[in-house]
Amino acid sequence: MKHVLLLALTCSLALHAIAQKDSAVTKRDRKKDVLLETAMGNIWIRLSDSTPLHRDNFLKLVKMHYYDGLLFHRVIKNFMIQSGDPDSRGAAPGTPLGEGGPNYVVPAEFRSTLFHKKGVIAAARDSNPEKASSASQFYLTQGKVFSEAGLDSVETYRLKRKIPLEQRKVYTTLGGVPHLDQHYTVYGEIVKGLEVVDKIAAVPTSKGQDKDRPIQDVAIIKAKLTTRKKH
Repeated sequence: MKHVLLLALTCSLALHAIAQKDSAVTKRDRKKDVLLETAMGNIWIRLSDSTPLHRDNFLKLVKMHYYDGLLFHRVIKNFMIQSGDPDSRGAAPGTPLGEGGPNYVVPAEFRSTLFHKKGVIAAARDSNPEKASSASQFYLTQGKVFSEAGLDSVETYRLKRKIPLEQRKVYTTLGGVPHLDQHYTVYGEIVKGLEVVDKIAAVPTSKGQDKDRPIQDVAIIKAKLTTRKKH
């Protein structure tokens, strides 16, 4: 019996070592994009080298197949679609979601050049004072197109600072969610498949205890690294 237990432990440790090795992020991985195969279409994401902690963490989780089968558990039209809660995999209808994830956080990496225009990926978080990010939960922005007066209001009442002119131009043409800038870490953007965000954002959502969860589940079928292409 001792030999059987020892063999089982040895196999377990070996498998764990293999899994850890397979999830290690390499220089080659950092030159690839992430493909999210969803129930409503495919989304290609390019991560930013200026946010290395978030980039490598996301790449690691993708390589571990962490996101396969997870739901977009929080969807708000003209705002964003959110995923990354492991508790959403196979969750029963009506179950409130949004609290799950690995037992660590990623330090904030705010960059003045990365802002919440439509189509970026950013990290969700709780209300911690350091604004550290959830290890796994992320959102893809949809937002809306703002008028100049609307941006003035965001500056005065939400950001308490001026929005750079080049970013104002983007927010008044492409759109986004400017009031989140420098509060949540943006760490990449969609390079193809932005229309899929619009499709997901338009689905009916719950008004019950599972507020903002799509009534019909929308899942990430698979997340994987893919060769970077010009789109």
